[in-house]
Amino acid sequence: MANRNNRKLVPEARAALDKFKYEVASEIGVNLKQGYNGDLTAKQAGSVGGYMVKKMIQQVEQGMAGK
Repeated sequence: MANRNNRKLVPEARAALDKFKYEVASEIGVNLKQGYNGDLTAKQAGSVGGYMVKKMIQQVEQGMAGK
């Protein structure tokens, strides 16, 4: 059975992650709204999450490079 542990390591980061999610969605043209977003396709929802990960990796790499 899969481990379904989605707890945040830093619970205070929830608001920042939500803000980041809406920023990314607007950047890529996905109409994300507060609350229920069941009208999104799997492709749209996945693109938001995927782009969030891509941007987070870029930020970490830049930080590691000393920029």
